[in-house]
Amino acid sequence: MASQNAITDVPGIRVGHAHDAQALTGCTVVLSEKGAVGGVDQRGGAPGTRETDLLGTMHLVQKAHAVVLSGGSAFGLESAAGVVRYLEEKRIGFDTRVVKVPIVPAAILFDLEIGRSDVRPDATMGYQACLNATTEKPEEGNAGAGMGATVGKILGMAGAMKSGIGTASIDLGGGVIIGAIVAVNAFGDVIDPASGGILAGVRTTKVGPIQIGKETPFANTLDVMRSMTGRTILRYAYWGNTIIGVVATNARLSKEEANQVAQMAHDGLARTIRPAHTIFDGDTLFALSTGNKRIDINIVGAYGAEVVAWSIINATMAATSVDGFPAARDI
Repeated sequence: MASQNAITDVPGIRVGHAHDAQALTGCTVVLSEKGAVGGVDQRGGAPGTRETDLLGTMHLVQKAHAVVLSGGSAFGLESAAGVVRYLEEKRIGFDTRVVKVPIVPAAILFDLEIGRSDVRPDATMGYQACLNATTEKPEEGNAGAGMGATVGKILGMAGAMKSGIGTASIDLGGGVIIGAIVAVNAFGDVIDPASGGILAGVRTTKVGPIQIGKETPFANTLDVMRSMTGRTILRYAYWGNTIIGVVATNARLSKEEANQVAQMAHDGLARTIRPAHTIFDGDTLFALSTGNKRIDINIVGAYGAEVVAWSIINATMAATSVDGFPAARDI
């Protein structure tokens, strides 16, 4: 692991959270103010995104100046406007000769069934996240875009558990660092890739008070899915999910390679979330390249998956119980 085991180990990256701890929602900004070559890979059937098309390989813009991860469902995309305002004030953006336009892709997760559904991240919160941005290790667990994150929702929120946001990094040698930050709000369970065991997910609990601190066995989302109950539940869309994150490196990447890294990084998601990329998830990962260090793209992509996997584990283990939802550390 790199020095802080965080995405902020990558030169040129700063991260800031802003959230409402009562409403249980928030946003996280990953700033690359000097510009970073960007890519994205979106999977699953329920995405909410902003400016992802311009990261495609056939489009003009090469660099992004920030990526926003936000709660609040589609309402939370407004938080990116605050990041745009912050960057414009600093005269950072794509130079159109008339004005510099900040390039700020964003992705959201659905956290409206926890806390307050009428309070969502907005432009003010996005701006505050920029003011809070530092090169220090970002807070994990119940923070930023992970404030209202939950997992294991096939039986509805009564069986869900609290998750959050996590980060990790790896030193690849030769001065090359790769890191990730991921907000974990999955339909499925979080899996320990070493043991195959469930760390957090749908619980075999009756609707009612949760006994914090006592063993809470898991129902296992895959087992529930193939049961008669699960088959019935799956006929009805449940949209309260999605994992969103950013992988960053100071390795030199072309736009095509940045998109390839984002694609390969989803392997880390698939190793730690079961099932992943469902029709109920809008799983979206961004990739940013901030530097000019030379290294094989295959190494970057392979370890991109590793830092995503570790970020998901760290998000899950750092989360704390709130609003009646237990966290992994409770069991």
